[in-house]
Amino acid sequence: MSSPSRLSLFLAGILGGLVVLVLGAVLISTDVIDTGDSTKEVVREPAPLTRPASDSGGGRTVSEIYREEGRGVVFVRAEGVAASEGPFGLPGGKDGTATGSGFVVDEDGTIITNAHVVEGSDEVSVSFEEDGSDLIDAKVLGRDESTDLAVLRVNPNDVKDLRVVPLGSSKDAKVGDPVVAIGNPFGYTRTVTTGIVSAVARRINAPNDFTIGNVIQTDASINPGNSGGPLLDAEGRVIGINAQIATGGTEGSVGIGFAIPIDTAKDLLPQLRKGEDIQRGFLGVSAATVDVKLAEELKLPADEGALIAEVRDGSPADDAGLRAGDAPSADGPPRGGDLIVSIGGEAITSSDDLVTAVEQKGPGDEVEVEYFRGKEKKSVTVKLGERPDKAGIGGPRAP
Repeated sequence: MSSPSRLSLFLAGILGGLVVLVLGAVLISTDVIDTGDSTKEVVREPAPLTRPASDSGGGRTVSEIYREEGRGVVFVRAEGVAASEGPFGLPGGKDGTATGSGFVVDEDGTIITNAHVVEGSDEVSVSFEEDGSDLIDAKVLGRDESTDLAVLRVNPNDVKDLRVVPLGSSKDAKVGDPVVAIGNPFGYTRTVTTGIVSAVARRINAPNDFTIGNVIQTDASINPGNSGGPLLDAEGRVIGINAQIATGGTEGSVGIGFAIPIDTAKDLLPQLRKGEDIQRGFLGVSAATVDVKLAEELKLPADEGALIAEVRDGSPADDAGLRAGDAPSADGPPRGGDLIVSIGGEAITSSDDLVTAVEQKGPGDEVEVEYFRGKEKKSVTVKLGERPDKAGIGGPRAP
């Protein structure tokens, strides 16, 4: 198979969470699926592993983490979901039932899972038992499709021994760190797998076709049914929420899994507990990351930034007069677009920077955008709009 062009690797559509670079194109071409919606319900038999979770000897064993933190991992069952293909190509249950995983984060019975696990459900229940029995009613407090996060709550009095899983920080995750995943793949309840942090700062598509940033990549085996379960460090602290896998055309793990950063969940948890909608700013462009090579090829005035490839009609960017490129290039984004180098006084060195800068603002916020048009440096004040519920036609990766 021939390698994709730089345009396919860097360009994105008008609405989403921006250009994913090489990874995004690879994921799209190799079938990234969510890891919820297992339709089997079978009892897990294998014994937990006992090798050290930490290569340095300072961490706990996998067995210790499983025995302690595993008690706070729940089996999630959502009834009444659409019995059709899910957002990442995985069919839902024939009886309208989806299953996944989740974990308890406080003594009030608050549980974090993935939004796609409970999307469209009429009724949600969870089990704290190793065999998935004794289901307890759970209420969906809030969902955010842009980060694929959902918050549930159970009555703590309905749980015999409520175990809170400690939260760490995804910022502490380093490539090569050992990790432990606990969840319910293919209905095999409370299964534990191990691996390492394979990469950090990845981007993946959200259910609404925007993108999620700062994602942790792991080779710990993650499969359908693991969605919403925790990815833990060597001390048993949650650093991510397992969400997707790259499958290479299969429906199982090939050693490339993705976990939403726990820091993102911690930031949104207060609002999701209250059932509040998460408001984000919207600029209305798609852009490509500029590096030295691309700058030389396109004869750009700066060797880093976000080069506008498309501008959505009627968007804040359009209203402010920002321009997209219109001259095709041999193997990259179109020539002639404005090159954004700063927003609100913060340097923009990549398309990811642009996404982050816009996401951190709210609708109605005014930001100063500095950019190059040709060789001339300009600035304009842009009043950001409200991000649409879904990404538009043409691709998902734009702020």
